[in-house]
Amino acid sequence: MMKKLTPLYNWLTVLLNLLLVYILYMVTRVAFIWENWQRFAPTWDALNMGDILMGSLRFDTSAILYSNALWIVLVLLPLHLKEKPWWHTLCKTIFVTFNMICLSANLIDSVYLQYSGRRTTWSFFSEFSNEGNLASIFFVEAGRHWYLVLLGAVMLAALILLYVKPKGTVPKPLWRYYLVQTLALAAAVPLSVAGMRGGFTVAIRPITISNAESAIVLNTPFSVIRTIGKKAYVDPQYMPDADMERLYSPLHTPQPTDSLTMQKKNVVVLIVESFARENIGYYNRTLDGGTYRGYTPFVDSLLEHSLTWEHTFANGQKSIDAMPAILSSIPMFVEPFILTDASLNDIGGLARCLGDEGYTTAFYHGAENGSMGFQAFARASGFQHYYGRTEYNADTRFNGDADFDGTWAIWDEPFLQYYALGMSQLQEPFMTAVFTASSHHPFALPDQYRDTFPEGTVPIHRCIGYTDHALRRFFKTASQQPWYNNTIFVLTADHTNQTAHDEYRTSLGYFSVPILIFDPSGQLPRGMQDGVAQQIDIMPTLLSILGYGQPYIAFGKDLLGDNGRWAVNYSNGFYQYVEGDNLLLFDGEHVTGMYNYAEDTLLKDNTAGAEPELEENLVQRLKAIIQSYMQRMTQNRLMAGK
Repeated sequence: MMKKLTPLYNWLTVLLNLLLVYILYMVTRVAFIWENWQRFAPTWDALNMGDILMGSLRFDTSAILYSNALWIVLVLLPLHLKEKPWWHTLCKTIFVTFNMICLSANLIDSVYLQYSGRRTTWSFFSEFSNEGNLASIFFVEAGRHWYLVLLGAVMLAALILLYVKPKGTVPKPLWRYYLVQTLALAAAVPLSVAGMRGGFTVAIRPITISNAESAIVLNTPFSVIRTIGKKAYVDPQYMPDADMERLYSPLHTPQPTDSLTMQKKNVVVLIVESFARENIGYYNRTLDGGTYRGYTPFVDSLLEHSLTWEHTFANGQKSIDAMPAILSSIPMFVEPFILTDASLNDIGGLARCLGDEGYTTAFYHGAENGSMGFQAFARASGFQHYYGRTEYNADTRFNGDADFDGTWAIWDEPFLQYYALGMSQLQEPFMTAVFTASSHHPFALPDQYRDTFPEGTVPIHRCIGYTDHALRRFFKTASQQPWYNNTIFVLTADHTNQTAHDEYRTSLGYFSVPILIFDPSGQLPRGMQDGVAQQIDIMPTLLSILGYGQPYIAFGKDLLGDNGRWAVNYSNGFYQYVEGDNLLLFDGEHVTGMYNYAEDTLLKDNTAGAEPELEENLVQRLKAIIQSYMQRMTQNRLMAGK
């Protein structure tokens, strides 16, 4: 016969089991740090371990209470059902299932962080909702990271074997049992709510991702839960609109230009998957004591004849951030633009502006039509034609699905040939863009090239070499087409990926992508220019080069005409604002960091507060950008005249 226990024993059951979960969360955090040590090592010395520990407990508390709320209520309910074995089986099943899902999410993010650059949020499920290859990718990574699978199995066993089961006997007298249990449950509710919010006072706002000092502090369940159904865009009302407009406006109003005198040059934009600046020797002549050569001999040679800038940055960390930034001058703030309600706004961009001037516009991507939402965005931003895997397979000049990489898309080499030849069938002038795919996880190569390109130090390096080869062949074919000399080429990456040097493992380094403009006719200046360039500058710069004369909205600047050396991006709850040699980190309310990134390349010397006047000027300009962005997103004013 079971011993009679006081009702307060159920409190002890709750505490002991939640303590087990806390320990396992910390184990997954250690695994997260270990798996991504190269990312965190450069800034590890600057982190305050006490703050990291306390912050981790705070975010873990929130996630654990969210995911265990149902179980806590069931265990504390004053019911006679506690005497039934099936009731305890139900409670244990809920406890083990919910917590194992959360712990698995932490382990999976240990790997996915290398590709996403941030903790996973709810938008992940929208981003990959139309992809059918996730299962194969998951199993490939599970094989590569078998030790994390083993750790997950150990944690599952711990949840099952170490679970503390409440005793089933209901003590007498019943009135005391019901009274105590009701009071216990009543106390659990406000305590749990306080834990979920991150504090016990009414004045405390619920903690969000932006409250985290580092991705280390966060956990994936919290990041997902706290972004479910959240509005990405809210006007922060930092300042009166007149002050905002004085400091910053995305409305570009070129001097009126006779459309007959506008240069009707073709425009070709190459968005190259994961083609980080780090991999290109031209940009990194001082790395490794001056011996670093990179993995892109062709792009190195192209840069010798192109226009580029001293510091060049992406405005997002995912593929779906790249199209809005590069083609419509819309950066990623808070959540990927494509996944928010604002994507239903009227959208401008290169395709729409040039299409209105008589250009033929087309977008090319070798994946399944509809993948990643690219086709939908291309249509919304004004592209007249879309050429994907379906159209490639229908072209009898090529090998169809025999050229499919087995995971994502058509291999870069044949698809870029298809792209080059396809443009010869378009009526000039044309504006086109292509999004490549091969330099992407799982970092495979066509069979004939398995032993061709340098291994490098991380798996992506061989793929970068292959894509560089594909670009060489593309430009060779393009140079033989009648439209070549009347074309402006732009090459950039969607985002970065695996890194091998500490300089590129900082919060800013992870946004370092190439941006080059190549004009075969030689009309544009060439060589490395002083200044800061970002993806959202590509659209206004190209429109300026062409002599486009109509007003338009672009959040970036004209790199050849506007004054101002600045760039902005958003990562893990922080805005990063670059101006000159200064980097400002801002969480939406407070400055959290200030660095001279040009000299302090590892971002170890946080000088926040040292130069208050300079810092305040940077903050005000950044606030004006954020406020303008949020207002236009929420008010559907992404087109001139709105």
